[in-house]
Amino acid sequence: MRKEHTEHLASSIVEFCRFLRDHGFSGDLRQTITALESARTIDVGDGQCFACAMQATLCRNREEWERFPQLFRRFWGESHPRPQSAAGEYKGRSKNEAKDQSRGSSVFLDRPGKKSEAAPDESGKAVYGASAQQRLKKVDFSEVPFDDQAELEDLSLRMLRRMSLRLSRRFKTSGRGDRVDLRRSIRRSIATGGEPIRLAFKARKPEKYKLVILLDVSGSMNFYSLFLVRFAYALQTCFDRVDTFLFSTSVVKISDLLRTRSLPDALRRLSQRAAGWSGGTKIGESLRQFSRLHGSKLLSRDSVFILLSDGWETGDPQLLADQMRDASRRVHKILWLNPLLGLKDYQPLTRGMAAALPYIDVFAPAHNLESLLALEKIL
Repeated sequence: MRKEHTEHLASSIVEFCRFLRDHGFSGDLRQTITALESARTIDVGDGQCFACAMQATLCRNREEWERFPQLFRRFWGESHPRPQSAAGEYKGRSKNEAKDQSRGSSVFLDRPGKKSEAAPDESGKAVYGASAQQRLKKVDFSEVPFDDQAELEDLSLRMLRRMSLRLSRRFKTSGRGDRVDLRRSIRRSIATGGEPIRLAFKARKPEKYKLVILLDVSGSMNFYSLFLVRFAYALQTCFDRVDTFLFSTSVVKISDLLRTRSLPDALRRLSQRAAGWSGGTKIGESLRQFSRLHGSKLLSRDSVFILLSDGWETGDPQLLADQMRDASRRVHKILWLNPLLGLKDYQPLTRGMAAALPYIDVFAPAHNLESLLALEKIL
């Protein structure tokens, strides 16, 4: 392989490693170096051999191993049997443009550009760099372009999972505490020549409250339900005490379906369970059913009650008010997350929302990824 081809291949592999890390892989510099070294020992013209070498060197666990083939195809492209430069697909150009550029040239002549400098193509397809991630965090779930949906779903799961991991940490750094934080103490001692003059402490966090989640899956919530299920799944995977229910005109418990390591498996099983998807909304009646079947066991002073709904009530608003009043007396706090609250001129004037509002402790939006991540401070 000519020198310039080798250099461009190395650049492509380095960029691919960054691409994987941006999609939740735990790789570091050592793995990047190992991937570069492995490329020197194989026939990179053999696409299958190249993919296997990259998978073997860049995957650390089963989840990364299973996700690797899809990400590999997205980065290197699927129109050629051997690895090609990522400059076409990865920077967001159309497939036709990528093919035209690659004709008559080596597959490694195009060096990938920086993701933050990428721009959308003429069709408006999303650019998956750092700036694109910031844009996707702010876009309303009901307005996500079709080309962005897969990327936003992947981004949502990764960032919500990180949020949940932070929330579930056993210890926190503290000015005072009963245990010395050895790692931070050593880090501080570097500035004083290795002398541990200022010790850092860590204290055990107070026990977390139970989370009880009710998610509205009625027709008016169609654009939001799937992303909010991901939010519930992320909390479910990292908290020991989370109970999740779906409702529209009745209540269905789904906690057992979300207790799995694979979100696709959870969603597939969820689709097979009758839950009144895209039906009407009887929030008050659903709350009464929930209280009768599960309230005595789940609603207590160590519970945080989370409702995810737009508040469109087709039943009796007085029944909703009565059920909210009863719940507020039994739980520590009630959070109502309303996707419509993200609209600029929204006012909670519907009968259902107005009836429930006096008994809500935290009324917050849940219309995009950014709003869901902001709930970390509340939780």
